[in-house]
Amino acid sequence: MKRLTLHIACPDAIIETVVEDPGGTPAGLALVAHPHPLHGGSLDNKVAHTLARTALACGYVAVRPNFRGAGASSGEYDHGIGETEDLVHIAEHLAPQFGYLPWTLLGFSFGSYVQHRVARRIEARQLIMVGPAVSMYDFAPPAIATTIVHGEDDELIPLAAVQEYARDHAIPLRTIAGAGHFFHGKLGELKTVVGDILQA
Repeated sequence: MKRLTLHIACPDAIIETVVEDPGGTPAGLALVAHPHPLHGGSLDNKVAHTLARTALACGYVAVRPNFRGAGASSGEYDHGIGETEDLVHIAEHLAPQFGYLPWTLLGFSFGSYVQHRVARRIEARQLIMVGPAVSMYDFAPPAIATTIVHGEDDELIPLAAVQEYARDHAIPLRTIAGAGHFFHGKLGELKTVVGDILQA
C-alpha cells in the first residue's frame, strides 16, 4: 500500500488530503468525508479512518481530505457549501491520475451532508452515509444509489429521524445494534457492514 499526503489547491482553500492506494488494479476510488470540523472532526476521526480502511480492504483507493480549517487545511468552515466545492475539486483533480475509475462517496455525520451534495455534482457509483445528520441539516432526496448505516442508540441523530428520511426516499437502512453516534466499541461491526455494501 502507498500513502501520500497531498495539499491540493482548491479555489478558496488548500486542502490537506491523504491518498492511500492498495496497489494492483483498484476496484474504484473512495472519497471519505469526516464529521464537523468545529466539533473536532478531522480525517483522523476514528469512524472516517474506519471507512477508509474498509475501502482499502475492498481494493479501493481511499481519499480522505481535511475540511477547511481542519488539520493542515486552510480556510474557514463554510456550512457545507465551500466544503462541497472543495470535495468536487479534489475528485476532479485526482480522477485523471487513476484512469477515471468510478467514485464511491462515504460520509460520516456532517460529512454525509456534504457528500449528498457532492453526489449531485460528480459522477459517482454510490453514496454510503454513516450516522447522517438528517435532524441537523436539510438533506435533499438522494441523487445516486444510496445506503445509510446508523447506530440504533445514536444519541445525537435520533434513529427515528433517519428512519423517516430513509422511508421517504426508499433508501436502504442498515442499523447496528447498541451503537451510538461515534460507534464506540462497534467499529468492527461498522467495518463489516460497510464492507458488505462496497462488495455487493
